[in-house]
Amino acid sequence: MLSYIEKYASDPELASMLTTSLEMFLQLFLELTLLFIVISYCVALINQKLPTERIQQLLGGRNGRGYLTAAGLGAVTPFCSCSTIPMLIGLLKAKAGFGPTMTFLFTSPLLNPIVIALFIPVLGLEVTLWYAALALSASIIAGVLLQYFGFERHIKPDMLEAKPICGSSCSPSPKTECCNERIQQEPTIWKKAWAESWSLFRTMFPYMIVAMLIGAFVHGFIPDDFFAEVANADNPVAIPTAALIGIPLYIRVTALLPLIGSFAAKGVSLGAIIALVIGSGGASLPEMILLRRLFYWPLMIAFLAVIFSIAVISGFTLNTVIG
Repeated sequence: MLSYIEKYASDPELASMLTTSLEMFLQLFLELTLLFIVISYCVALINQKLPTERIQQLLGGRNGRGYLTAAGLGAVTPFCSCSTIPMLIGLLKAKAGFGPTMTFLFTSPLLNPIVIALFIPVLGLEVTLWYAALALSASIIAGVLLQYFGFERHIKPDMLEAKPICGSSCSPSPKTECCNERIQQEPTIWKKAWAESWSLFRTMFPYMIVAMLIGAFVHGFIPDDFFAEVANADNPVAIPTAALIGIPLYIRVTALLPLIGSFAAKGVSLGAIIALVIGSGGASLPEMILLRRLFYWPLMIAFLAVIFSIAVISGFTLNTVIG
């Protein structure tokens, strides 16, 4: 047994992969932990300061304006697929329309200003405009369809229940989690927001650790040339293959853009590149682990089907229109 460990430990390629995975895990741990707490805290503050009726008015699911507002909110928030989760939970807790909320979930990692700004010099203005139009329209249509078919019932209700906060008119019952000692003074809005965001973070943290470990492993052990080999122009199903490869990966769109020139030089079509960008940017295996805490399987499958469909349709459209 020891000889096998020594053999693999002395393998420079394996050592490099392990080092890359460890560095990625540390980066994800620091970045996602900070983002999750900050975003959930800000959302909790907004939910307390902004009346629920106002949020429902802005992001209601019964009129087209709510979907456009949600798409606009997604387009201006520079989140990756994993860091959209606290914002998603906050919108659902605030009783925002389900359809618009899902539209936000689709658009935020794909249409944020950083992505669009980097797309223009790398792929050109025409491709960028097509990409933005396809991602935006498909996200709105998907949100409308998910609400129409009642997928809201596949959200786990326990994640959206308001939990009692010490000092905030809590019940004297000993069964209440945080009210063993009643505090006479009402906590400030800031303390309430912190208690809510910290509670959410503790609930999601075990899932985040698993998600980070998987994301780091995939990042370190899948070679850079793997995508170019399986999605080259000679492959008739290169576009759906690229979308399928992209979905499990945890790679930001901004991290993929510098590799586009290399992919194109190795014979990967524009459509396959766009499919990879949308698949990996719109979903990831780590995000699926986090969403599994919030969604039941029918909504999980529907979410993946939407991302895959957007990636494939956009890929074939851009290959047809631009080539």
